[in-house]
Amino acid sequence: MKLTHRTVTLALREPFSISRSTDKTVDSVFIEIEHDGLIGYGEASPQEHYGESVESATAFLADAEALLWDDPFALDEIEARLASLSGEHAAKAAIDMALHDLCGKLAGVPVWRLLGLRRVGPPTSWTIWLGDPDDMARRTERVGDRFQRLKLKLGAGDGLDVERVRAVRGVTALPLQVDVNEAWELDEALENVLALGGLGVQYVEQPLRAGHDGGARLKQESPVPIYVDEDVHTLQDVTAAAERAHGVNLKLAKSGGIREAVRMAYAAKALGLGVMLGCMVESSVGIAAAAQMASLCDHVDLDGNLLLGDDPWTGVDFVDGVQIPSDQPGLGVHEALSRTG
Repeated sequence: MKLTHRTVTLALREPFSISRSTDKTVDSVFIEIEHDGLIGYGEASPQEHYGESVESATAFLADAEALLWDDPFALDEIEARLASLSGEHAAKAAIDMALHDLCGKLAGVPVWRLLGLRRVGPPTSWTIWLGDPDDMARRTERVGDRFQRLKLKLGAGDGLDVERVRAVRGVTALPLQVDVNEAWELDEALENVLALGGLGVQYVEQPLRAGHDGGARLKQESPVPIYVDEDVHTLQDVTAAAERAHGVNLKLAKSGGIREAVRMAYAAKALGLGVMLGCMVESSVGIAAAAQMASLCDHVDLDGNLLLGDDPWTGVDFVDGVQIPSDQPGLGVHEALSRTG
């Protein structure tokens, strides 16, 4: 199998702010794996917060090609060979996506059928990025009826996070979820979750920094379910997450791809944990790959491609608030006409 890759800068519709950063653009690495006249597509979305970059991802991909060999269906063997190269889960995820795309095309079925799953999962949330309370409320009003639930980014460190949720609740009856991106300390988290319980918040995502020793206490005392994101990367992290959270947020770019994320979903369910499927800010390649397993999940946050000003790919349909994967073989992704026409 032949692997090629290229780095592309994707512009966002508007600046996107969370507790630790504001982005106007993101860099993705698109890969192609060619076999027997067919091409499988994947996308790497490396995150600096996890010690990855487009440079480290592309270096990994250069070494990985020799480990693919000739059988795209030998996913277990390929995964074992790639494990000899440490880290770089985003790059591994891109390879995994491309191999699943190839396998689906060779078998003539979409990946969700290849996995034995249903096509349609829960509605995706739409992210209201971090701003002052009035600003977040105004942006919520502009959403209209396109989405069935909203995720609010919190963690500004100014003591106004509950006011942000209260302001948004004042302009919408939609279910709300909040994501703190590790920004609260334990005392702040304990106080805030009590207030959020009265505002109809479905869950609080990653309120404490990863590995915080107050996680178990917060889980025990919170009236709102706690989900962890930065605490959970691969299968080996799921058991520990059960001690500090009611649910886990799975992302292909963190786990290394569809295979590992599916394993994590089943493990989480076996431990009685809720399962959320998240994403990075990425194109329809990464979103389509994640959507293949969305039916396994209780909550879905796959709005990454919708945040872009110009998505260079197609392959997932946004219908009544749900990201629906293609029924074409493989991932069903294609380069948009703006690139190929």
